[in-house]
Amino acid sequence: MSEALADAFSGVKPVEARHQFDEAALARWMDAHVDGYAGPLQVFQFKGGQSNPTYRLETPRQAYVLRRKPFGTLLPSAHAVDREFRLIAALNKVNFAVPHAYALCEDASVIGAVFYVMEAVEGAIHWDGALPGLTPEARRKVYEAMITTLATLHQVDYAAIGLGDYGRPGNYFARQVERWTRQYRASETDRIEAAEKLMEWLPRTVPEQAGTSIVHGDYRLDNMIMAPSGDRVAAVLDWELSTLGDPLADFSYTLMNWEMPHDGRSGLGGLDLPALGIPSRDKAAALYCRLTGRDAMPALDWYFAYNLFRLVGILQGIGGRVRDGTAASPRAAEMAARAPRLAEAAWGFAVRAGA
Repeated sequence: MSEALADAFSGVKPVEARHQFDEAALARWMDAHVDGYAGPLQVFQFKGGQSNPTYRLETPRQAYVLRRKPFGTLLPSAHAVDREFRLIAALNKVNFAVPHAYALCEDASVIGAVFYVMEAVEGAIHWDGALPGLTPEARRKVYEAMITTLATLHQVDYAAIGLGDYGRPGNYFARQVERWTRQYRASETDRIEAAEKLMEWLPRTVPEQAGTSIVHGDYRLDNMIMAPSGDRVAAVLDWELSTLGDPLADFSYTLMNWEMPHDGRSGLGGLDLPALGIPSRDKAAALYCRLTGRDAMPALDWYFAYNLFRLVGILQGIGGRVRDGTAASPRAAEMAARAPRLAEAAWGFAVRAGA
């Protein structure tokens, strides 16, 4: 990742005019609802993120993070920060690597949108999958920690922490293909032929579900904070797409990093992984299987096609927000423009899977 791009995604900035809200009203709400809160309050906006605007809240005693729904008209079921809060609060019960959830505000009149406040976890966020600046041994530890944390998530007893109804019954992949087809159509801008073929082929070829667990939905390196020690995930972030579903959806999405060309973000394709100290795709899969008691991975091309199609749906949603003027990030148009290329890559995996 270039230094300029890393700067564009990392850290905080003053709150953009279009994302400002009544900070005094927020301070009053926090005084009433957040244990231990003591002002004065300063509000900054995180640079990264495409979906739910996210803010760093500074006080003399500690820092917090606020995530809110975007202002304006939203697609049904999108930007469900109330679901995010419920999940994080439940995972706090089993000490899973998430921030402490302080409070949820469902009264949109306070700052203009539903929001929640959580702990600000300190540590490193890695935007470039090649992990420049780290030693080979440090890179290995980061990837092993990422996979170990996902395996831990997939073994959480979700019913025991109150999440037995967090997802709908039935085949997870069938539901997801239907959902992202709907989202794609609702945000459709230009016609993408590869996406049309995927929307016809994927529902006909859905695999049987391999089990049910909490799935993160967007599990990747830059959605986690590494502890300063470098060998442990301190917090997994951005649970907007989480639900109950097939753990293979999450893990195959993570393995996509090994398939996608290296472009300065998560993709590892074309890199000399042994020299970098990064585990191969097979070693990553073997570690996950060992930690979860799974014998082996199935053929993954269908899963890769599905995961890329889902990303196409997400990017179309970003494109729709650009069109409607509600996109959270100034880089949103650039993100949305990737949809046709990803749809072609997804169809390539579909062909490998027999389409």
